[in-house]
Amino acid sequence: MTKTVRFAAEGGPEVLELVDVDLGEPGPGELRLRVEAIGLNRAEAMFRSGSYFERAGEFPAKLGYSASGVVEALGEGVTGFEIGEAVSTVAGFSMRDYGVYGEGAIVPASAVLRRPEGLDAVETVALWGPFLTAYGALVDEGHVRPGDFVLITAASSSVGLATIDVANHLGAIPIAATRTAAKRQRLLDAGAAHVIVTDEEDIAERTLEITGGGGAEFVFDAVAGEGVRKLAAATAKGGALVVYGALDTKETPFPLWFVPTMRLFNAFDLTLDPARLVRAEHFVRAGVRAGTFRPRVDRRFDLADIAGAHRYLEANGQFGKVVVTVGG
Repeated sequence: MTKTVRFAAEGGPEVLELVDVDLGEPGPGELRLRVEAIGLNRAEAMFRSGSYFERAGEFPAKLGYSASGVVEALGEGVTGFEIGEAVSTVAGFSMRDYGVYGEGAIVPASAVLRRPEGLDAVETVALWGPFLTAYGALVDEGHVRPGDFVLITAASSSVGLATIDVANHLGAIPIAATRTAAKRQRLLDAGAAHVIVTDEEDIAERTLEITGGGGAEFVFDAVAGEGVRKLAAATAKGGALVVYGALDTKETPFPLWFVPTMRLFNAFDLTLDPARLVRAEHFVRAGVRAGTFRPRVDRRFDLADIAGAHRYLEANGQFGKVVVTVGG
């Protein structure tokens, strides 16, 4: 039996339970993973609470996209992996079907990547999700160029910090937005060229000041809601305002009056496309080898305190990835 996180009803972190489950053997196209570390994602808290774009099909429900560990068993037709190999999962499946919160997990082999040399399980689980998202938005779809200004909201999140690294890697100029001044210096130390404290400064006015009146060529927003009106005003003519998250659960307007393109970025478009995922993997590995991509871990929790880890995630105080460790 394997200790695995399940929830019997939608709700707050308190609905999460650690139960014994017989995982069984992986089916065709699947592999079984002995989990060493789990990276928490905002999407999982939303799935747990019933506010995600899809909801659990049945209860008790599974949870989790990102885990690092070791291959334990291979299903029929799975090639390219070996028993005992260190790997990580990416968000290339539905949580209605699979989940990685636990001591072990069965996942589609198509959603598994080998661990980069020199990184441990905790570092790797903080790497793939954030950097694949940043690459997909800025490079694969966004075509961000050297010298472009990139405005990043929720910049202290794991995706925000990865986006700073990717922007610098491309020769772009990252502008980090954060609510309070407490994280200003840490964001500068993380590579942001400029920091906007939104509780003290108008994000549109400050962005225009930084960019000499032209605005940011690429705006990457994790918040949505009414704030997109200000972000639209901060976007350069011919630029793009790209929304990838919904920290503000209120309705998001589509301000037709502004010139820039506004669109959504969905990481599944990348992770579910084998050719695009291969290119993304090469890009991220190259950044790790060059030392310019740095997975950042904020705080670690034990699997037994998964509810506490979710409470901490939802308090929005982290700087980087919240990680749950398994088996010591």
